Amino acid sequence: MKRTSKGLIGGALFTAVSGLALSIYSSRIARRAEELVPADGRFLDVAGARLHYIDVGSGPTIVMVHGLGGQLRNFSYALVDLLKDDYRVIVVDRPGSGYSTATGAMPGIVGQGAIISDFIQKLGLDRPLLVGHSLGGAIGLAVGLDHPHLIRALALIAPLTGPQESVPESFRGLARVPARARLGFAQVLGTPLSRLTSAKTLEGIFAPEAVPEDFATRGGGALSQRPIAIAAAAADLGGVNDDLTPMAERYGEIGVPTRILFGRQDAILDPAYNGHRTAAAIPGAKIDTIEGGHMIPITAPEACARFVRAAFAAG
Repeated sequence: MKRTSKGLIGGALFTAVSGLALSIYSSRIARRAEELVPADGRFLDVAGARLHYIDVGSGPTIVMVHGLGGQLRNFSYALVDLLKDDYRVIVVDRPGSGYSTATGAMPGIVGQGAIISDFIQKLGLDRPLLVGHSLGGAIGLAVGLDHPHLIRALALIAPLTGPQESVPESFRGLARVPARARLGFAQVLGTPLSRLTSAKTLEGIFAPEAVPEDFATRGGGALSQRPIAIAAAAADLGGVNDDLTPMAERYGEIGVPTRILFGRQDAILDPAYNGHRTAAAIPGAKIDTIEGGHMIPITAPEACARFVRAAFAAG
């Protein structure tokens, strides 16, 4: 009996020490990521979040919202520079991503749509073009459904638009984390696992194109390994269908001009389901496809810039 008790105590102590060591390691990785990718812009408090954003250029306004596990540098990597001479371009970190934080419970797609709408109003923007990539596309659709008077048009790049029967392989591990365990998992195991699997994960996200060598810094990729970002991505995945299922049933209500762009070889989101099917459901929507995968704002910025300009002109 005594040996058993000692064994249990020893096992518990080992687990506690291991967990503490991994947590310290995760914090160190987070600090290093923030050194590599410091905050680029300004902060604004809105209902439900403190948002980090950049605001460059001058002219008619474009607001850009990034996707799952991303950060505003996904757009500033190349696309912003192709637009800022003719437009005022505002790119915002979603709550939990980059340097933005939620001030309460992590919001779902509809909640983030409300946050972006408040962001537009707080900045006093006059009906900007709203650009959304991947999960950011779903948030753009939420704005188009519930706050259409705030925007002139939607430009959706490789958007997530419908409820998903399965999670892409690159994100399946995150999707399995129970809601109550997300923050603890992210702090103790999420960051170390992310470090181990980052190369494979990025290959899957960029496929069939190569991952740029400077994506971790210039593209903001390093920030996705911080515990806060991992917990936020897990929350985003966990709530996707809760919001998208009723949203998809309302796409016929969208009255703002909507354009969709997909890479034909997208390995994360099916262009037929998330692109063509959605374009058919939204009155007057148009869809274009190009050669490329899911990360075309980085791998095909010139084509994305042409698409954004065309969407603005049609708005």
